[in-house]
Amino acid sequence: MRYPEDHKAETHKRIVAEAARRFRADGIDATGLQPLMKALGLTHGGFYAHFKSKDALVEEALRAAADNASAHWDKAFGKEQPLKAFFERYLSPEHRAHPEQGCPLPTMSAELGQRGHASPITDSVLNSLLSRLEKATGNPEQSLAMVSTLVGALTLSRSVASEALSDRILDSARQTLIAQVEAAEASRS
Repeated sequence: MRYPEDHKAETHKRIVAEAARRFRADGIDATGLQPLMKALGLTHGGFYAHFKSKDALVEEALRAAADNASAHWDKAFGKEQPLKAFFERYLSPEHRAHPEQGCPLPTMSAELGQRGHASPITDSVLNSLLSRLEKATGNPEQSLAMVSTLVGALTLSRSVASEALSDRILDSARQTLIAQVEAAEASRS
């Protein structure tokens, strides 16, 4: 049976997309190659026709997750009040509940850092987000503190058992960040 010319490229994209989703939802180490390939209706051995190793897949999946996050960030930063829109979206119960669709910084990047496998793609994701925040705030140090607050709050909100505490973490971080922005805007006026 002959496959269409683009079959291998399309299969490669499917593997990367599914891996990006699973790595963010379940973790890199917890995601086995055999279950990943089986979920796509592919064989474990077929993996090596696309990637040299799981680490190679991790890098591509991290890039795909970063591109996906960037598209969501563009929407928020295109709003009339970009920082407020971004904070509300990032620190939302929906983002908390769906790590497989969200920012890779609190999931994949955190796990890579824990494992001692820093990735230049994490630098790229962070710098992309920082440039958006710096453009909006005009303050590089404040922007870095904001990203740290965002990622830390989302990570903590996902790790506590109490939904009330989780909501409180998100609400507190969101309100604090919005108040910082409003205070900075008031001082400029």
